[in-house]
Amino acid sequence: MRYIKKRRVFGDHQGSQAPDENDPLTGVANLFDIGLVFIVGLIITLFTAYHLQDLFSEKSDITIMKKNKNEELEIITKKGKKIKAVKVTKKKAEGHGERLGVTYRLEDGSMVYVPD
Repeated sequence: MRYIKKRRVFGDHQGSQAPDENDPLTGVANLFDIGLVFIVGLIITLFTAYHLQDLFSEKSDITIMKKNKNEELEIITKKGKKIKAVKVTKKKAEGHGERLGVTYRLEDGSMVYVPD
């Protein structure tokens, strides 16, 4: 009966056994923890690289323009603790108002706003 291994008892506790040294899953146990540390490090690196620390500051004001794959624009503004998102549409607006300035389109297609 050379295929049957005898189980050894370690220490004073009967029934407790040492972990099997040939268990292939012993090295996998800490991979989840290593993955979490890697993800947190990556997030911190991205926030530092893109200077996004102001997102967490209550004193900062930020405006972000976002365009999705359907060419729709969304403007996200943060003033203090208040965050507001507005979707830009091509729908025409009507109403009365006052002139605030002039916009010029340059030869390269860029636009310049000149306040009055």
